[in-house]
Amino acid sequence: MFFLLLSITLLGVLVVLPWRWFALPTSAFMMTERWTTGNEVDYRWTPLERISPQLAIAVVASEDQKFPRHYGFDLDSIMDALSSRRKQIRGASTISQQVAKNLYLWGERSYLRKGIEAYLTVLIESLWPKRRILEIYLNVAEFAPGVYGAEAASQRLFGKPASRLTLLDSSLLAAVLPNPKQMRAAPPSDYVRKRAQDIRYEVRRLGGAHYLDFLE
Repeated sequence: MFFLLLSITLLGVLVVLPWRWFALPTSAFMMTERWTTGNEVDYRWTPLERISPQLAIAVVASEDQKFPRHYGFDLDSIMDALSSRRKQIRGASTISQQVAKNLYLWGERSYLRKGIEAYLTVLIESLWPKRRILEIYLNVAEFAPGVYGAEAASQRLFGKPASRLTLLDSSLLAAVLPNPKQMRAAPPSDYVRKRAQDIRYEVRRLGGAHYLDFLE
């Protein structure tokens, strides 16, 4: 049993650690998109310093406000998500969990997937700094059907590089993250527009992009 656990741990480290330094060529979700649709995906790896800080804070405000402080899991948000009486701006999965899922796993929910996701989340939080986790998330998140990452989304939807995204642009992109195959950032529906407005409020409440200044 000891050697089995050791082998699983070493395999996990080998799968996760290299991406602390190297640009990602693809992700499990991108490969699934190609296999299931036969279409090419639009993906353009972009370093964090060339992505507008407005997008970084917009996705944190929308998806995972405790991202700078937690160690991969937000138990309070999980409990909140289980309550049908409370309006949710943020989901229960942290950005770290979403990176683990998008990068390595599949979309269908199951106890097996959640278990593997939790294990990979622990490794990601242990082996990558927070800035790297956020950088990878902004590159592998799907913002429109077959459009992955900040640069591809910004060019395709707004006709400009990701470095020039405004808070309005960023809030619209963040607003569609729960379901980018059904919701559009441009042109946005009334629902997406309202959700983006709520996200901008959350960004201002957090203090804007400076909320993430201390990430290492």
